[in-house]
Amino acid sequence: MKIITDSQIQSFREFLNSHSFFFIAGHKEPDGDCVYSCLSMAQILKKLGLEYQLLNAGPFKRNEIASQAEHFTDTPQFLTEPERKKTGLIILDCSELKRLGDIDGDLTGLDTFVIDHHLTADVEENCIIDPSSPATCCLVQQVYEKIIGPVDSQTAGFLFLGLSTDTGYFKFLGTDSSEVFMQAARLVQAGVNPRKVYDQITGGRPYSTRKLLGVLLSRTERACNDKLAITYETLEDTKKYGQEGRDSDSLYSLLLASSGIEAVAFLRQDTEFSCTGGLRSRDDCDVSAIAAHFGGGGHKNASGFSIQGKLENLIPEIKKQFSKVL
Repeated sequence: MKIITDSQIQSFREFLNSHSFFFIAGHKEPDGDCVYSCLSMAQILKKLGLEYQLLNAGPFKRNEIASQAEHFTDTPQFLTEPERKKTGLIILDCSELKRLGDIDGDLTGLDTFVIDHHLTADVEENCIIDPSSPATCCLVQQVYEKIIGPVDSQTAGFLFLGLSTDTGYFKFLGTDSSEVFMQAARLVQAGVNPRKVYDQITGGRPYSTRKLLGVLLSRTERACNDKLAITYETLEDTKKYGQEGRDSDSLYSLLLASSGIEAVAFLRQDTEFSCTGGLRSRDDCDVSAIAAHFGGGGHKNASGFSIQGKLENLIPEIKKQFSKVL
């Protein structure tokens, strides 16, 4: 992970000084890093005496973020044209307006600053982007410390949760992560209890999600010289087991722990005519490129996408794309 430069911080300071009101927004179907980087950015603006509104299209399905949904809205407050000229849009954990989803208002044309850590981010100005950072929360923590100072206990809790979710509670970090652990240590010094955070992330899931996990595992097949594990969730599955508290992270972990498996694809039929896909991999298998093929993106080893279509057509195409890299 790179250290944010003084010039990047100065650029963000100038952005903040150029506006009197801000929208803070993250991607649709948010995860922990998205939600808690937005909440942490709100803390920065609050301490600077700046007004803001937190935006997200939702839904807040994940167990570790459900309690935070009340702080967000999908309807930006109305702004007159003079007010729009004084308004800044801060996008976190993604880099494109279309990734924000169905926001019931017009965000186009607003002066925008992006803070993101995804490999597929495509912005060159008004941004802090570092694909080597394991979480957007790591970047927001640096911004907080450089502009405000030592992190307060509430914000430390937000940042640690975001970092923990995007790193699989630190399982995905390698030998280049010393700075990440030093940042995490400062959050613990600020009052974070790592054990309680782990329980918050992993506990409290509906019993039905355990049953669904069993169905998905029993349905899994291997492809691409047995290097790809692929499974799927149908509309009937969703109706039977519900939409809340899915545990796809456990699914990925269990399958990637299998000998010979280098990548996992989990596909879900969301509506009669649309699907989502989650892709995970080990080492050199770049699933972000495959996600991009289907209009999505993400990290080298963790990406996703949403697409029009049906499972019976998507599964063969997924296998075809993975056959090029496995």
